[in-house]
Amino acid sequence: MATISAESVKSLRELTGAGFMDCKRVLEETGGDVDRAVALLRERGLAAAAKKAGREAREGLISSYIHTGGRVGVLIEVNCETDFVARTDEFQRLVRDLAIQVAGLAPLYVDAEAIPAADLEAKRAELAADPTAASKPAEIREKIVDGQLKKWLKEVCLLDQPFRDEERTVRELVTARIATIGENIRVRRFVRYALGEDL
Repeated sequence: MATISAESVKSLRELTGAGFMDCKRVLEETGGDVDRAVALLRERGLAAAAKKAGREAREGLISSYIHTGGRVGVLIEVNCETDFVARTDEFQRLVRDLAIQVAGLAPLYVDAEAIPAADLEAKRAELAADPTAASKPAEIREKIVDGQLKKWLKEVCLLDQPFRDEERTVRELVTARIATIGENIRVRRFVRYALGEDL
């Protein structure tokens, strides 16, 4: 078993946000390989998040974010299981990060499940009617429409958007926080206002 330095545990903690002992254990398991340790922590975080997903999340925060200059504002509700967690700095930072994400990338829905069926079908019909897709054979056209629909979902669904300039999605960010905080977290709803929009 490799000897794990406190510095390597600290750097893994900064990378992942996982607990000190979790980082130490994973580094010992992977023989000090940081990349494998990060992957293993993510796997375990996803497993832990999946276990917590069914739990009731009724506490949390409603928070606001007004972008510099006052031209864009966001109200967002993010839920967790207990009021204690809702008051922690880590949870409040997550809510603020999500509000900034909504202000910057202007998603329309929390996730694909929040899209009304009529809107989804209308978008599918719009994509199918596109001249590029319409000129293709039926089986290829269906694949093209499905691909374009997935791309559209990544633009309009908050949880499917890339988080800032990182490789991970907002959903992966929330899942990582579920693993570190230890409670189910759910983005319930948001509204974004832009000055002069819809006038």
